[in-house]
This record gives sequence, structure tokens and C-alpha cells, in this order.
Amino acid sequence: MQLSLLLLVLPLLLPPGPLPVPGMEDPDFPHPGESSQPPPWACPWRCSCPQADVVDCAGLDLHVFPDNITREARYLSLQNNRLRELPYNELSRLSGLRTLNLHNNLISSEGLPDEAFESLGQLQHLYVAHNQLSAAPQFLPRSLRVADLAANQVTEIFPLTFGEKPALRTQCGWGAAGRGGRSLGALRSVYLHNNQLGNAGLPPDAFRGSEAIATLSLSSNRFRYLPPSLPTSLERLHLQNNLISKVPRGALSRQTHLRELYLQHNQLTDSGLDATTFSKLRSLEYLDLSHNQLATVPTGLPKALSILHLGRNRIRQVEAARLRGARGLRYLLLQHNELGATGLPAKALRPLRALHTLHLYGNRLERVPPGLPRSLGALLMPHNHVAALGARDLASVPGLAELNLAYNRLTSARLHHRAFHRLRTLRCLDLAGNQLTRVPAGLPGSLRALRLQRNQLRALEPESLAGLGQLQELSLAHNQLRIGDIGPGTWHELQALQMLDLGHNELSFVPPDLPEALEELHLQGNRIGHVGPEAFLSTPHLRAVILRANRLHMTSIAAEAFLGLPHLRVVDTADNPEQVLVRLPPTTPRRPRAGGS
Repeated sequence: MQLSLLLLVLPLLLPPGPLPVPGMEDPDFPHPGESSQPPPWACPWRCSCPQADVVDCAGLDLHVFPDNITREARYLSLQNNRLRELPYNELSRLSGLRTLNLHNNLISSEGLPDEAFESLGQLQHLYVAHNQLSAAPQFLPRSLRVADLAANQVTEIFPLTFGEKPALRTQCGWGAAGRGGRSLGALRSVYLHNNQLGNAGLPPDAFRGSEAIATLSLSSNRFRYLPPSLPTSLERLHLQNNLISKVPRGALSRQTHLRELYLQHNQLTDSGLDATTFSKLRSLEYLDLSHNQLATVPTGLPKALSILHLGRNRIRQVEAARLRGARGLRYLLLQHNELGATGLPAKALRPLRALHTLHLYGNRLERVPPGLPRSLGALLMPHNHVAALGARDLASVPGLAELNLAYNRLTSARLHHRAFHRLRTLRCLDLAGNQLTRVPAGLPGSLRALRLQRNQLRALEPESLAGLGQLQELSLAHNQLRIGDIGPGTWHELQALQMLDLGHNELSFVPPDLPEALEELHLQGNRIGHVGPEAFLSTPHLRAVILRANRLHMTSIAAEAFLGLPHLRVVDTADNPEQVLVRLPPTTPRRPRAGGS
């Protein structure tokens, strides 16, 4: 009776409104499920909204454009989903968007309304790459800075897709077009590579009124000639992997800001270029014409050119007059052409006084080209027909740092003992794959790497390696060396040697007295049947020993062989007649530093 009365009276005693919560009088009191912060901003289901203007719905396997996206959104990411269409009603609400990322969806042109981007008057970055568009949007906002439509199926561009995107005027004047102001918005980069665009799909006015485009990528399309009426503001133009056989006269006459031009992997022939094709490109620094069908070096090369890539063409001779204009050239790449005995006459390279690297891999040259520029730092001539090296063949390049004559036809008898005498700064010498029977004499003491693998070496004498105190890498693999062919003291002066490759010779045990600094020792593919306890006493810094494919058995390696090698981490004994037991030395614990715990 008393309990019933209390329940009836209690509501009369309480104030109106919700029941008070203990501690409510203290605003700092923490309550589970409650927060003193304002409620979070609206965010679509499963998406992430780390800031009020950022909506991240990437990689959620969405099939439908999400609703409930805040009008305050400035950055919207929908990449890596399965969207097929963009609803205009949803997009039109997001007039403040600056970045819209739709990369890697299933959006087709049918799913993209013509007016889709009309209301996005502040959009600066649009990414629609890796979708299924067959035509570009008919209209993109004037505020756009970056447009990426790569890797679609686009066959057609419209005048207002990329046209009429001028620099916007600032308070100080005009942006990119004026003297004083800073551009608030101007289309700078357009990416259309990996589509199906042909010349008919790119109208002459495709970029009219967009005077700030610096990067244009049209690679991997179906262009048959270089498109005319390209933006005059271009700095980088990518047209590689097309079907281009001709550059129309005057097509590049107004692109005076162009610094990089990529035309490799096309069908260009000499008749497709003329003396004026590149002559007006006064800012051009990089020109790639590799993988075409050129028989001669193009004429009219600009003075500013620094890198010229002509590899994999059909060039048989380099005429002196062709390179005379490119006096600032630093890198000339002519690999895999048809240069023969007279392919590089003395006068051809003489004007190139700044040349640093000359790449001649895979031609038919029979000697080192005469008249090499004194500035040359790297001469790369592997896979040619060079059979002799005279005393003065390299005399004009005393600053050479890298010389690669691998896989030629050099013999010891025709390699002059003073051939390398003047190369006092040479750091890397590659003579692999020749027919040498002994280590060349007179090697410069500046060498860091010496590669002599795949020759016919049968002896190593201390004199041949004398003075190489800075050598760090020595490769002698795939020769005919035996233990008795390595003279006493051979390694004595190689105080800096860290890597020694003696693999695939005829060694019967580990050579003695190896250099103390050695860290890697390759002995694979020999005839080693026993490793004694003193095999590595002279090499305390060894980290890796490769003994695979020898004649080792289970107990062929002495238990003490690897003692005293605290840095050893790898001992490879695979592919021997039996599984070999190897016990690595215990790692040495690091001592605590002074003051440490």
C-alpha cells in the first residue's frame, strides 16, 4: 500500500522534463555516449569524413553514387568503386567541390550527363582515369587545373572539354597571361594517354583559349601525324606509342616553351621530318625519338637540347652537320642502330663539347670512335665488333669515369698495354664477354669496379692488379682459373675490395690470403670439395659466401671454418652432391653506448 502511494506521488514531486542524470550539474563530467563537442558533420554511410569539407568513399565497392554528401564538401574521393553513372541532381548540389576523384570505376559516357559538371564552378582537379568513357565530357569548368581522363576508350574531344580555360584574373592583374598577378585557376595538365584517340577525334580548336596548359599526355593512342594547333604554352608533350609517321610542317613552330618531347615508339621516317621540325623549339632539353624508323640524325636540332635519344632506329651514319646545332648536348643515345666501321667519323662528335654520355650499345662498330669530346664521362659500347684498342684510342677523353666495352672481340694481343694510361679518373671498367687471356696491364689506380667475367683468363699475377688500392668490386667469373694459376700475393694490394666473384672457374679450394676488407665472396660453380678451418682467416668482414654447385659433401666444411666471422649472414651451399651442414657463428651483441642503459 505504501509503495503504491509513493509511485503515485513521485511524478507530482519531480520537475517537468527528462529525469536528471547524476553529475549533470558539472559540465566537465564525462558521460558514456555523450560529448561536450558539437555533433559530427553529416557523412555518407561507410565513408570517412576526417574534416568537414573532405568526403572519402574510396574502395567501398559502391554501385550507386552516395547520398547525404554535405554541400560543404571540397574534396570528394570515389575512386576504386563500381559506379556506372553520375546523377546530375547529386553533383549539382556540390557546387563548392575543388577535387573530384572518380578513378577506376565503370562510368561510361552514357552514364555521364552532358551537363554533369556545369554547376561545379570551383572544380580544380578532376580524375576520371580507368573508366569506360568513349567520349570526353562536352563541357568542363573554366576553373579546372588538372584533368585526367587516361585509360578510357575516348575517341572524341569537344571544343569546350579543354578549350576556353583561361587564367583567371587576380587582384594584381591577369594570372598566367599578365605581368603582375598570380593565377587563381588555369588548366595546366591534361592526361589523355591510353585511349583510342585519332587525329579526327581531336578538333583544331580543342585547346583554344587555354593558354596555360604545360603538360599534355597523348601517348598510347592512334594518332598518325602530330596534331596541329597544340597549346603554345606546352612544356611537356607525350606522344609516344602512337602510329605517327609525320610531323606536319609548322606543327611545332609556336611551342617555344616546350622542354620535353616524347615521340618514341612511332613510325617516323626521315621523310616525316624536315629541317624546321625542331628548329623553333628553343627551350627543348629532352627529345626522345627512339624506336622509330629513322636512317639519319634529324637536322635543325636546337641549341638547348641536353638529351637526345635515338636508340633502336636504322641509323647507319652520323653526319657532322646534323649535330652541329646541338652544341649543348650532354647525353647522346644511339644504341641498337646500324652504325658500322665508318658510322661515327671524327668530325661527327667534335662539336659536342659538353657531351657527358655516349651510348652505342648493340651496333657494328669496329673501333672506338675517333675525335671523342674531351668532356666525355661515360662511353658505353657493349655488343659491338671492337677487336683492338690502341695506345691513343682513348687519349682524347682523360676525364672518362665509365668505360664499357663488354661483349666485343677484344683479345689480349690487340689490347695495348698503355690503352688506359691516360684515364686517371676511370672508376668503372667493363671488359666482360671478350677473348682476353690475361688481365690488362696499366689499369688506372682510380678504378672502383673491374668486370672481366666471361673471358678466357688462365692466370692472375700480382703485377696485373698492382696499384688498384681503391678497387671495391672485381668480377672474374666464367673464366678458366685454377688455384695454381693465382700467383702468391695477387690480392695483396686490393685493400678496399669488398666483392670478389670467382664463380664458374676451375678452383679446387678457397684461394688463400684473400683481401681483409672482403664482404662478399662468390665461389659457385667450381670444383671445391673441402673448406678447411683456416679458409677465411684473412677475411673477418665477410657477410656472404656463395659455395653452391661445387663438390661439397655433408662434412666437407670444417666446423671452425666460419669462426671469427661475426658479420656472416649468408652461406649458400645449395646444389652440391649432398646437403652440407653449416653452422653460422653467433652474432656479437652490440655494446651499449656511453651513458646508455
